[in-house]
Amino acid sequence: MKKLILTLLIGGFIMTGAFAKTAFVYFSATGTTERMAKNAAKEMGADIFEIQPVHKYTDADLDWHDKKSLSSIECNDPKSRPAIANKLDISGYDTVVVCYPIWWAYAPKIVYTFVESQNWSGKKMITLCTSGGSGLGRSGTDLSKFAKGVDFKGGKDFTRGSAADVKKYIEGLLK
Repeated sequence: MKKLILTLLIGGFIMTGAFAKTAFVYFSATGTTERMAKNAAKEMGADIFEIQPVHKYTDADLDWHDKKSLSSIECNDPKSRPAIANKLDISGYDTVVVCYPIWWAYAPKIVYTFVESQNWSGKKMITLCTSGGSGLGRSGTDLSKFAKGVDFKGGKDFTRGSAADVKKYIEGLLK
């Protein structure tokens, strides 16, 4: 009887790990975040999805020196939620790693659009960013407030980290 219970418990742990699915969802305007997310997803054997904006950001849109650039306007408007061109569905995943560049110390508003459009009940969220210098800051915590029911595990800037570093970090958070 003890062997049967032990076998069932071990089998349950193995099954949970075998069927735990992870998805990387990223937004990248210049390709930096895309490279980080794709390399990390490949290292972890995870699925990957891109948040594609209806309006593709041009260099002029991303000019943070110009207060009238699209990204500046979006970042300064807390209610801004740019439209997403593609449908994303995270319903089949246990853990979702949200990857984005840092814009003015925050995640781009299109990432908020994505987060608010999903059902996060029973899911874990990890945030990873790329940054020209400001780092993750509180962007992950801010995003998790818009992900109703999520278990926010943490986040980190991986501008200069390897895919193996990302994997190690995520595995540590999920222990």
